[in-house]
Amino acid sequence: MSMVTLTRQQVRQIDHRAVEQYGMSSLVLMENAGRGVADRMVQLGIRGPVVICCGKGNNAGDGFVLARHLDLRGLAVQVLVWASPQNLEQDAAFNYEILSRTRVPIQLLGPPANPIPDSKILDSADWVVDAILGTGIHGDPRPPLDEVIDWLNDTPARRLAVDVPSGLDCDSGQASRHTFQADHTCTFVAAKP
Repeated sequence: MSMVTLTRQQVRQIDHRAVEQYGMSSLVLMENAGRGVADRMVQLGIRGPVVICCGKGNNAGDGFVLARHLDLRGLAVQVLVWASPQNLEQDAAFNYEILSRTRVPIQLLGPPANPIPDSKILDSADWVVDAILGTGIHGDPRPPLDEVIDWLNDTPARRLAVDVPSGLDCDSGQASRHTFQADHTCTFVAAKP
């Protein structure tokens, strides 16, 4: 039996159908995605701090939910965000607001901040989670995210991608020059081609 794969457009159609036809909130879909990643990470084992790296879209929103669920389980977690809060997309902004009311440390690295924080942030990390770009990317990640992805790939920590590694085209499977090198990927709805 072969594995079912869906393109980015097919996944968007399923999400749209869940919201429009079945009345599910897109926030519920995001909550389920982030909680599912937390469940999988706990199964894989967490022996130290988790650093979750977020962009501005729905992939970031999944990362914010993940951070909250890991924190609720008593695990050490820190979030790095390469966007300003006012530029976050709607559901991501909603989950950022919830996360900002918790004790989880959040470091904003969007302009004008230096895109690469103190390298010691990753020194003790057991996991680095990529929730930066997601399924919508076409082509190479633009600066400064290209540099950020390369920086994350240099860490000795285990690496997990949320839905699809940043820099990887989910339709073609083509990796850009700056693609997050995930040890594990938690994809949603179905595998991507």
